[in-house]
Amino acid sequence: HLQLVESGGGLVQPGVSLRLACAASGFTLDYYHIAWFRQAPGKEREAIVCIGSSGSSTYYADSVKGRFTISRDNAKNTVYLQMNSLKPEDTAVYYCNAFVITTGVNYWGKGTLVTVSS
Repeated sequence: HLQLVESGGGLVQPGVSLRLACAASGFTLDYYHIAWFRQAPGKEREAIVCIGSSGSSTYYADSVKGRFTISRDNAKNTVYLQMNSLKPEDTAVYYCNAFVITTGVNYWGKGTLVTVSS
């Protein structure tokens, strides 16, 4: 069964850090680009970070640049999102997406909720 599973979400106070993980099963992430999206209550889903299949290229949305870091461990078939200096506006469900540009193949996880509140 092919799937992505996100983990690591939770309720935290502003200013702290969280690390999300996106683990793949049933397929290898080696050849996939990986993106993290998030969807805040009442808002559209937005892409916030992306890492290329080789890990050498990354993209960060302005809203998270300097605070979030994406990394991948292909040996563990897992991608991580390190989130520092969390703000209340980071509250959202975070989704992992694995995709191949040339074929259009992509997989989504079911999301993990991050709530930043004092």
